[in-house]
Amino acid sequence: MKLARRQFLNLAAGAATLSAISHLAWAQAYPTRPVRIVSGFPPGGVNDTYARLIGQWLSERLGQQFIVENRPGAGGNIAAESVVRAAPDGYTLLVATSADTWNATLYDNLKFNFIRDIAPVATISRAPGVLVVHPSLPSKSVPELIAYAKSNPGKIPVASAGIGSAPHMYWELFRSLTGVDMLHVPYRGGGPAVTDLLGGQVQVYFGTTASSIEYIRSGKLRPLAVTTATRAAVLPDIPALAEFLPTYEASIYVGIAAPRNTPAEIIRKLNQEINLALADSKITLRIAELGDTPLLLSTSEFAKLIAEETEKWGKVIRAANIKPE
Repeated sequence: MKLARRQFLNLAAGAATLSAISHLAWAQAYPTRPVRIVSGFPPGGVNDTYARLIGQWLSERLGQQFIVENRPGAGGNIAAESVVRAAPDGYTLLVATSADTWNATLYDNLKFNFIRDIAPVATISRAPGVLVVHPSLPSKSVPELIAYAKSNPGKIPVASAGIGSAPHMYWELFRSLTGVDMLHVPYRGGGPAVTDLLGGQVQVYFGTTASSIEYIRSGKLRPLAVTTATRAAVLPDIPALAEFLPTYEASIYVGIAAPRNTPAEIIRKLNQEINLALADSKITLRIAELGDTPLLLSTSEFAKLIAEETEKWGKVIRAANIKPE
């Protein structure tokens, strides 16, 4: 009996070792066929740009095509759910963004839990927003804007790119910390919002740096502050909102994630390759051209960032009782 038990344990240990070795060998050979990178936003936007930038890098480094698939809708939830439901084999990846963290609270009928069902792989960038106003607005600083808004409650139109968009979240955080009351005007996308801001139909906007910087440089929009905790390299003379509101920090991260239970060896391989991209001068130059900063994190640090952002934006959304369109 003891001999049989010993033989069984030896066989089991041998099988486990063989399985581990074959699993590692399989991961080392990855990828052996094309990989999909799913983006929850339309072609041409910043998320799509990053997906293609990193996809090309990975294709060149790993010898297989990394194909970008755009699946826009529901603030990125359609794409996220499709990746959650995909096989955890490393052949379906997600462009993960800050939107995923606030969607967890914004949408109460999601069929997945982003923190539980997604495996963070690697971060790519972090982007500041910028508080801009139409030149006709008399406010030339954040304190002046706050004072002007408080003396004209509910009268100053502040645009957003839609309910649950980054500009909307940035505005709601600003409102929660200042108590100002402006007239929120949600648009269907940042393009129409910026168009009406330039035309003076709305007067305030918490835009992305990429969508605002050329209008700032040409004098068509007046920047009051960037939304990050410190000043942005792309706009070094513009103060950070935290200089006036010490707890204010709002930015968008972009990264890559995979379905839960994707082999750790594959995740480590992708993390290593993407982090190498962030050390490449051509990649970092492109990130800088978009007004963003490279964000290099380990998978555990990325998981921590997702958890912290989910908690932070959840509080803002619940306090403002924001509901999706």
